[in-house]
Amino acid sequence: MSKAFTRESDDEHDEPLAPRPSAALPPGTKNLLTPDGAERLREELDAPGCAPKRRRQIEETLRTAVVTPSPADRGVVRFGAVVAVRRDGGEASYRIVGVDETDPDRGWVSWLSPIAKALLGARSGGRVRFRFPSGEEELEIVAIDYP
Repeated sequence: MSKAFTRESDDEHDEPLAPRPSAALPPGTKNLLTPDGAERLREELDAPGCAPKRRRQIEETLRTAVVTPSPADRGVVRFGAVVAVRRDGGEASYRIVGVDETDPDRGWVSWLSPIAKALLGARSGGRVRFRFPSGEEELEIVAIDYP
C-alpha cells in the first residue's frame, strides 16, 4: 500500500467536522425559511429521540435561517405562497418554501427550483412558460394563497 493512503500515526484522531446545513445553498444565498417551517424545525429539535446528527443539522439551519413572513401584496407569487396552476395535464399546486422545507410529495418546492423561479413574481390570472421534462407548457395562475 502506498504511504499516501496511510496515517503517520494510527493513534491520531480526526478533527470533528463542522455540521453542514441539511441542504446545499449556492454561496452567498440566503437560507430562507417560512415561519411555520422554522416552528416545525424547533419542534423536531425539542422532540425526544432527535438524533445527534439531525440535531446539528437543524441547529445550523435555524442559526443561518432568514425567517420570511408573508408579503403584504398577496396577489403576487412570492416566497411562502401556495400557487394553484392549470396546465395541459390538469391542475397542480406548489408551495414555495426554503431549501430545508422541500417535500415533493406535498408539492413543496424550493424557492431556488426551476418551477419556483418560473412562478415567482406572477400574478393571479397570469400565465408563465415552464419547461417540464415532458416539454414546455403554459401555466395559468389560478390562485395564490399564503398559509
